[in-house]
Amino acid sequence: VEPRSFLPEDTDSEAYDVQIRAYRRMGGKGRTAVMFRLTEMARKIAVAGIRERHPDYDDEHVRRALFRLRYGDELARRVFPDGELPDP
Repeated sequence: VEPRSFLPEDTDSEAYDVQIRAYRRMGGKGRTAVMFRLTEMARKIAVAGIRERHPDYDDEHVRRALFRLRYGDELARRVFPDGELPDP
């Protein structure tokens, strides 16, 4: 495997090489499918964290809190200019 410009701090270099080889064997469609699954998992984890920290939030508060978490206060204020920005 070629030299790495990025090695995650929590991953052994041998494990990282195995992972990179597996991703290469998947091809573009396979890697894209993995990316979508991981993105959805991350969204679900973030929503679960918001709900855990703020059990009183309704679905709209959770949606706005997630938006604020993902995109930051500046964009959240532009998208929701008339409403509150719930804490994530």
